[in-house]
Amino acid sequence: MTLLVPHRFRGPTTSGNGGYTAGVLAARLGADVGAVTVTLRLPPPLETPMVVQPVGDGLHDGVTLRDGVTLHHGDDLVAEATRATVTDLVTVPPVGPEQAAEASSTYAGLRRHPFPECFVCGTARGEDAMGLRPGRIDHGRTACVWTVAPDLAGRAELVWAALDCPGGWAAPIEGRPMVLGRITAEVPGTTRPGERCVVMGQLLATEGRKSFTATTLYGEDGRVVGRARSTWIAVPATAA
Repeated sequence: MTLLVPHRFRGPTTSGNGGYTAGVLAARLGADVGAVTVTLRLPPPLETPMVVQPVGDGLHDGVTLRDGVTLHHGDDLVAEATRATVTDLVTVPPVGPEQAAEASSTYAGLRRHPFPECFVCGTARGEDAMGLRPGRIDHGRTACVWTVAPDLAGRAELVWAALDCPGGWAAPIEGRPMVLGRITAEVPGTTRPGERCVVMGQLLATEGRKSFTATTLYGEDGRVVGRARSTWIAVPATAA
C-alpha cells in the first residue's frame, strides 16, 4: 500500500502540506475511525510513492481494523497515525462569516510568509489552492472564510488541511517559522461545493520551540465539520 503527495498539495516548496498529508494518512485507518493523531517525523516528499504499513491489524466482527499505520520513504519514517481520544480537543468559538472575512484583511502572511507556496494559505498560489487568509482577532484567535471549490468538497483530507494553517498563524508563524509536528483531529462532517465555511484558530500555549494550537472548521449552517489540536515546532528561518 502506497501514498503519494501531489505537488499541488505542497506546504513548503519541496514537501507536502502537513495537514493534507496527515488527513490522507489518517484515512488509511479506515472509515468512521473517529479521532486520529498523526505525528510527522520528516517533511513528506512530493510526487514520491511512500509505503504505508499497518500496525496492530485485527479482525473485529468480521471487519479488519487498524490500530495505526506508519508512512515510510525508503528506510526513513516520515509519519505515523494512531487512533486517539478526543478529551483534549478544544472547540474554538466561531465568529460570523462577515467578521471572518474582514479578519482576512489583517492576514500577516500578506506582508511576510515563510511558505508562500503553501496549498492552504500561501500567497503565491492561484485558483488551484484553498486560499485561506487567517487574520488575527480577539483573544489570540484567527479567523477566515473558506469558500469550498467543487473539486475540494466532500474530502476529509481537505478538512484536515483547513485545520492546519489557521492554528500556525495564531502562534504566530511569520516572525518565527514553524512546521506542523503533530495533529489530532476528528472530522464528523463534510463540506459541500461552494459552501462558505468559517475556520477558527487559537493559540493555547507556547513551550520552548513548541506551540500548541486549536482549530475548528464550521459549515455555512454553523455545524462543526472538524476540529483539531496541533503541536508546532519552530525551525530556523533558513530551513523555512
